[in-house]
Amino acid sequence: MKLTLKIWRQTDANDAGGMHTYDVDDVSADMSFLEMLDVLNEQLNAKGEEPIAFDSDCREGICGMCGLMINGEAHGPVTTTTCQLHMRSFTDGETITIEPWRSDAFPVLKDLVVDRGAFDRIIQQGGFISVNTGSAPEAHAVPVPRDDAMRAFNVATCIGCGACVAACPNGSASLFMGAKITHLGELPQGQPERDSRVVNMVAQHDHEGFGGCTNIGECTAACPKEIPLDVISQLNKDLRTAMKHGH
Repeated sequence: MKLTLKIWRQTDANDAGGMHTYDVDDVSADMSFLEMLDVLNEQLNAKGEEPIAFDSDCREGICGMCGLMINGEAHGPVTTTTCQLHMRSFTDGETITIEPWRSDAFPVLKDLVVDRGAFDRIIQQGGFISVNTGSAPEAHAVPVPRDDAMRAFNVATCIGCGACVAACPNGSASLFMGAKITHLGELPQGQPERDSRVVNMVAQHDHEGFGGCTNIGECTAACPKEIPLDVISQLNKDLRTAMKHGH
């Protein structure tokens, strides 16, 4: 395959940035999208040009580092992570536009790399449980209903990639935050800090400059882990309950 790539280039957070066009040859349909970018960077290195900066780590769809806007869609035309998107989803001769995540809360560091530290700061405000550690607890010492356990497991699959924010017209991180709050709220160990958790995380979310949720649903449509939209309802319910309790 031969492709034309229109890629956002930005030297640092203070640079205005802009789109640059590149042609890349010898792209196999079996390559992942990131492998295709590796091929382009090899061509740029051979010419003595600055390679494209982009984030990646495991390249197995687990770590959430590889987020890109591809033809205006978070992670591209298939609901998966960018590293698990393969070039067979595109056609020979196609022009592909590649941009970093679109969010004021995710400032661009260089080219396609953004700072998602805002997610970390939200987690630091309550996305954890404070329990004593030590020897392993007795099996089934704290029984959990199967439906609650399955829901906790399912929403815990959120990898914090930020696709929900990038896809949302409001730039809201409510799906991410709802997944974390629901995951911990379904388990007995998460109850002692349930009220303070949601209040502190929502406050940090707003402080970071994320927008509010208006139930458009683009977040869950773009989510590679298929986090359901109803976690935002749980988030709002927990927040109302915490406020009633005086938090």
